[in-house]
Amino acid sequence: MQTKLTELLQITHPIIQAPMFLVSNVAMVKAGMESGVAGCIPALNYRTLDELKQAIQELKVAKVKGGAFGFNLIVNKSNIKYKDQLNVLCEAGCDFIITSLGSPEETIKKAHDVGIKVFCDVTDLKFANKVEDLGADAIIAVNNQAGGHRGGLSPETLLAELTKHCNIPVISAGGVGRKADVDRMLQLGAEGVSVGSPFIASIEAGVTDEYKQACVDYGAKDIVMTERISGTPCTVINTPYVQKTGTSQPWYEKLLNKNKSLKKWVKMMRFAIGMKATEKAAKEVTYKTVWVAGPSIEYTTSVLPVKDIVSKLVH
Repeated sequence: MQTKLTELLQITHPIIQAPMFLVSNVAMVKAGMESGVAGCIPALNYRTLDELKQAIQELKVAKVKGGAFGFNLIVNKSNIKYKDQLNVLCEAGCDFIITSLGSPEETIKKAHDVGIKVFCDVTDLKFANKVEDLGADAIIAVNNQAGGHRGGLSPETLLAELTKHCNIPVISAGGVGRKADVDRMLQLGAEGVSVGSPFIASIEAGVTDEYKQACVDYGAKDIVMTERISGTPCTVINTPYVQKTGTSQPWYEKLLNKNKSLKKWVKMMRFAIGMKATEKAAKEVTYKTVWVAGPSIEYTTSVLPVKDIVSKLVH
């Protein structure tokens, strides 16, 4: 399964463990690298820069066994830690950075100066063309089967547009839970896949056993979109708690959002409340179960070590 992605990152299989807020950690990425794939962690999973530096050092030591590792950066103004995180990554070193939610121009320039590759999340051709012009090394094509904040186009439509009009590798994100899905994305023109939700139910994932088991017990039909986490539609498991609270914004938020001067602050408030609830559900046993996942949990039938999940994707 040699592709442009395996060449770029010097990995055995064209798979990236997708960066998942609260879920991804060093243990997961280490196990992924040992299995011949690339692992990625959101920089925001670390509260301090010292914790981020420590994670990089641990992964650099583990890299001698193969694989590749990177970090995800939120590159818009909402992430006040962005510039400091970027500086740490460039100083300490990693194989790649995945950018989300903003212009990657500064990240691409600084990362390339120190030999770090940059892949950029996109959901349409317009933004894909922009990041290619800025010098991105590859595109992460986020489709409408992805978990969390997904795109609006099907894998078939998005990959057809990007592979036809872009000259850099396209990595498909969303809808991959088994080897047949990996094969299909490659046949559609992708040079690799980014896989997230199946790794939630891994031994190494840093979330509760209840969250992991939910990814086993629920399936694609149980994934719904909610506006109650960040104000932007996000995929979650349709637990009894989600059914009880609903998936739409409360009426008062809808009303406040109509006021242009208040809209920004309302969204920040919703994001803070939603993230706190999501973190609590991921790290503690609580009846307020807001578990983020995508439809690719359909093929998750048990909690397994990362190496076994990778094996299911490639064999």
